[in-house]
Amino acid sequence: MSAIAPSILAADFARLAEQVKETELGGADRIHVDVMDGHFVPNLSMGPVVVKALRPVTKLPLEVHLMVEDPAKFAESFRKAGADTLIVHHEVLPDARHLIEEIHGLGARVGVAINPATPVEVLERYLPDIDLALCMTVWPGFGGQAFLPESPGRIADLRKLIDRVNPNCELEVDGGVDLKTAPTCATAGANVFVAGTSIFGAPRGPRAATAELAAATKINTR
Repeated sequence: MSAIAPSILAADFARLAEQVKETELGGADRIHVDVMDGHFVPNLSMGPVVVKALRPVTKLPLEVHLMVEDPAKFAESFRKAGADTLIVHHEVLPDARHLIEEIHGLGARVGVAINPATPVEVLERYLPDIDLALCMTVWPGFGGQAFLPESPGRIADLRKLIDRVNPNCELEVDGGVDLKTAPTCATAGANVFVAGTSIFGAPRGPRAATAELAAATKINTR
């Protein structure tokens, strides 16, 4: 079964609560929160205060993508603010297993993300212990980027790895996900779809855009 995770990085923050509710009405399954520290990626974004403000607005799970150099420093504060899932990057941790254990100890789900140049095989040692593997389909740091053409092959390779090691682990994609690329990702094996610009920047509005994207991913029956 596929899941849609609207990324609020692309939302209108003057209408954030309203737009999040619109995606919920459109069938969103969770809300994706991009956190950037200006070091791991060349951009700055939101902190725990945004998650805390969102928590009473929606009943949907809040998924925090920590694009930061020191995810251990922030994990507890985001969990206390209301995050249900914390995603850390392989590239900043030589071995994330201790942090994975710590995050699970906080009562949150855990994901590990990889950048486009990172071999999918690095995730194999984490798969038995994580809830989600995130395959970036653009370089992280900014919304609205074009989907990288090599991504479907990487998704397919990661799907094979997940099916062999831990079939319960979700395969999430993030970057350039829209009505054109989402079905391709679904066919390759993705079952969670992060979308920002294609939802919050759609002329038809976030509610309709979320519903249309959800329909476009239904070809994947995982």
